[in-house]
Amino acid sequence: MSKKEKEIKDTAVETVEKEKPKKNLKKLKFGSMSAITIVLVIAVVIAANVVCGLVEKRYPMKLDLTPDNRHEISEESIEVLEGIDKDVEIIVTSTKDYFSAIGLNYEDMFYQYYGAVVDCPYEIIPEILDKYSVYAKAGGGNIDISYVNINKNPDIVTELNKYYSGEITEGGIVVRCGERVKFITPEEVAQMVTPSQNSTSTNITMVFAGESVLTSAIKAVTDANPVRAAVVATVNGNPIIDQTHSAVATSLENFMTKNGYDCVEIDLGTDALSTEEYDVVVVASPAIDFTPDIITKLSDFLYNEGNYEKDMIYIPNLYATQIPNITEFLADWKIQIEPSVIIDDSSMVQAGVAALGGMTYAPTAEIVDAEAAGAVANDSLPLIAPSARPITVLNKNNEAVVTEIIKSAATSYSVSLLEDNEVSDEKKSHNIVVKARKEAVSGVKVQGSDILVIGSPFMLDSMVISSANTYNNANVMLNIMNSTTGKEASAVIPEKVFSQYNLSLTSGGARLILVIVVIVIPLLIGITGLCVLLWRKNK
Repeated sequence: MSKKEKEIKDTAVETVEKEKPKKNLKKLKFGSMSAITIVLVIAVVIAANVVCGLVEKRYPMKLDLTPDNRHEISEESIEVLEGIDKDVEIIVTSTKDYFSAIGLNYEDMFYQYYGAVVDCPYEIIPEILDKYSVYAKAGGGNIDISYVNINKNPDIVTELNKYYSGEITEGGIVVRCGERVKFITPEEVAQMVTPSQNSTSTNITMVFAGESVLTSAIKAVTDANPVRAAVVATVNGNPIIDQTHSAVATSLENFMTKNGYDCVEIDLGTDALSTEEYDVVVVASPAIDFTPDIITKLSDFLYNEGNYEKDMIYIPNLYATQIPNITEFLADWKIQIEPSVIIDDSSMVQAGVAALGGMTYAPTAEIVDAEAAGAVANDSLPLIAPSARPITVLNKNNEAVVTEIIKSAATSYSVSLLEDNEVSDEKKSHNIVVKARKEAVSGVKVQGSDILVIGSPFMLDSMVISSANTYNNANVMLNIMNSTTGKEASAVIPEKVFSQYNLSLTSGGARLILVIVVIVIPLLIGITGLCVLLWRKNK
C-alpha cells in the first residue's frame, strides 16, 4: 500500500470515527423525542379521560341515535331531577343482568302470543337510572344508584323496614329519601315495558312507562309537603263500588299515588277520618247511599272544627241515581248531579275505555277555568268525558261558592238514566267538573275547604289517562286535583312509544363486512407499518 493510499484510508477511518458519535447522537435524539411524544400522548389521553369522567358526572355525554330516543328522558323528568335539593337513594334489588333476562323472557312470551318478534328493551332501565343520577347532580341534589342481592345482604332490607311496612322482594326498585320509602314491586317493573292497548298481531306497539313510574316515585319521597288521601273503599265492611266502577276507583287511586299522593284505603264506617292524619277524602263512584252518621262524618272532616283546610274528591256512579243522603249532602254545597248522561253527536271522538269494555264514543270537553285546570302541554289534544253526568249549580243562600271548571260543548244534550230514557231536545253546555268551596275568616287569614266533583267516572279510566300523547285528561285532571288540594304543581310524565325496528344484514352485506374486517383492515395496517419502517430506515 502506498503512502498516499494509507493517508486516504486513515482519513476515511478518522471521518467514520467522527461521524459515528453524530449518528449515535442523532439516534438518541430521535429516540428521546419518540419517548417524550409517547409520554405526552399517554398523558393527554389520561387527562382527557379524567376530564370526560368529571364532566359525565355532571352532564350526559352519551349520544342516543335510536329513532325513538329510547335512551333519553323527558324534559318533565329533567325538570324534576334538577329541582331536587336532597339526597335520594335508589336500590335495585337485583343485578343489571336481571333486566336483560326479563326482556328475553317477555320477548319469547309475546312471540308465542302475537306470532311476531317484539322488542322488549328492559335493559334501558339501568341506563335511565344512570341519567337520573347525572341530571340530579346537575341540579342541587344527589341520586345514588346501587344494585344489591338482598338474599346475600338481608341487613339492607332490615334497615329499610324501619321506614317501610310492606314487603321488599327481589327484582324491585327501592326509592328512599331519609325516612320516606317507596317500593316499586317486581310486577310494576315488569309492566314498565308493555304492548299498547291497541296492539294487534299485525301491528304491535310497545310503550315504556318506566320513566313515569321512577320520576313519580322520586317526587313522592322528596315532596316537602305530601298530601295524604283517605280513599273510601268500604263502609262497615261492605264495598261502596259496584263491579263496573271498581276499575275506575283503582285507576284513580293509582293515578294519585303515581303523582305523589299518599293514598290509604279506609272503611268509612269503622275507621276514624282524622283531620290530623288526612288532608283529603276520596269517594269514587259509590253505588250505595251513606247513612246520616257517615254524612256527618264527612261534614265534620271538611268543617275541621271551624278550621276548614280539608278537601274532598267526589265522583258519581254512572248508574246510582237514587242516593238521597249523598244528594242532600252535595246540595248543601250547591251541587246537584243530574240522573242523565251527556251525549254529543257533533263533538266526540272514539276512545278506548277499559271500564266500559273497549272502544266507545266520548264527548269532548272544554276548559272554562284555565287557572284551575293549569297549563295544557298540547292544545291540539282533546279532553274527553266518556259517559259524563251533568252537574247543576244550585241557587242556595249559603256560604258555598261553586266554580265551573270543565264543560261539554254547546252541541251536547242529555239522555235520562231513569226508566223513561228521555232525550233532551235542548242542546247546551253542561257542567262536567266543578269545585265548591266554603270559607271562614280567622283574624286576617281566610281558610277554606273544597269539594271537587268530577261528573264523568271515566275521565280517569286507566286507558284514557295512560294515553297522555292522545288525550289531555291526565295533565288537566292532575292540575285540577293539585289546585284543589294545595299540592305543589307537577306534570304527567308521558309514556314513550317504542319504534319496532330490526338491524339485519343481507348475505352480501355480511360478506363485505367479513372482507373488510378480516382482510382489508389488517392489510392496511401492515402496509402502513412497512411504510413507516422503510421511512425510518432511509431517513
